[in-house]
Amino acid sequence: LEQYGVLICIHCHDYKRKDVIYGSILYLLVPCHLFVAYIIELAAAQQAKGALARMKRAADQPNTAEKQEEVRKCSKATWKVIAFAHGINATLNLGIATAVVYYYIHHPGIGSLCELHAVIVWLKVCSYAFTNRDLRLAMLEPDSSPPVPSIYSSCPYPQNINWKNLCYFWWAPTLVYQPVYPRTEKIRWGFVFRRAVEVVGLSIVIWVASAQYAAPLLQNSLDTFLYLDWVSIIERTLKLSTVSLFCWLCGFFALFQSFLNALAEVMRFADREFYGEWWNVSNIRTYWTTWNKPVTNFMRRHVYNPLVSRGVPRSIAQVIVFVISGVLHELLVGVPTHNVIGFAFFGMMAQIPLIVLTDWVQKIKWLRGNMAGNMIFWFSFCIVGQPLAALAYFFAWQAKYGSVSKQAQQMHFFW
Repeated sequence: LEQYGVLICIHCHDYKRKDVIYGSILYLLVPCHLFVAYIIELAAAQQAKGALARMKRAADQPNTAEKQEEVRKCSKATWKVIAFAHGINATLNLGIATAVVYYYIHHPGIGSLCELHAVIVWLKVCSYAFTNRDLRLAMLEPDSSPPVPSIYSSCPYPQNINWKNLCYFWWAPTLVYQPVYPRTEKIRWGFVFRRAVEVVGLSIVIWVASAQYAAPLLQNSLDTFLYLDWVSIIERTLKLSTVSLFCWLCGFFALFQSFLNALAEVMRFADREFYGEWWNVSNIRTYWTTWNKPVTNFMRRHVYNPLVSRGVPRSIAQVIVFVISGVLHELLVGVPTHNVIGFAFFGMMAQIPLIVLTDWVQKIKWLRGNMAGNMIFWFSFCIVGQPLAALAYFFAWQAKYGSVSKQAQQMHFFW
């Protein structure tokens, strides 16, 4: 306040009317891909019921095993068509949203909300397709398929393929589809109100901290990046680490503790384990499996476990998970800022050697490995990761749209 005065301005904004229009239309149209997935699964369910009826009829005729095997092969061939349709639908969901955000929505905040929503719907579409595929195979081949959880008995396949069931999954605070979820008995509206107040209050706190502290700090760091003054870059990174950590913790609490719990209460969703004690982790591996449980559960259920069950080594399966996560992180950061520079992707890939390092350090007893691993986590998390990413994407934004672009043009003209 002493150095810059009051920088907070309620009426100041840099978004355009076009950003709001395109953002609103995109936000409303993205869930239509869930409806398309429902139509695809409705057709698949009809085919599965027909195949089951043919298998029952074949059981009363000669050559039962051969005819039933023929029906199974036909069902598997049909699944390839269904999988192709789901793949096209999911790809269009993410592709169209990404293209609109990158080319038509200038404001990074509006673009981030739209891109995040598109990624969430994409993950839900994928989970809806994969889970119903497994349920369909369990119905057609009960002897060779894993047992279906007992909780699903209240809504067995294909009774779960209905619009009400899909709408619940659409709004439920989870990315992994189930026909039935554990439910609470009633909605505690006082609990919802308190969580809503927390979301609003923390959002205001983040906005004030960003406008009053982070924005001038980032603006003052432009020259250091432009002239590659490494000492000043390190100094800016260390100074920015304070406010970036503060905003990240506030955002984490607002999303995972307040918003998701409020949404779960409204949906009477009983499973409230949205995160673990990631701040106490002794290695990077544990952090990535505890800080965001919805995404972790999705990756484990639909990526990691299927790969391992098909004979892929666990280490390779983990690398594939990080590659997918890195691509999604780049979409969520690079596309809204209109600078797909790969920093978020390579930041995710850099976690792999950090995992190896902290796993090794944790085994060194004389070094107090658990504490050393926790220190490595906090150092990489607070100082190396987030501040550098913020500086990199802010500089890329300014180089494309702001003052750095003008300075670079002046330098080019001078030379």
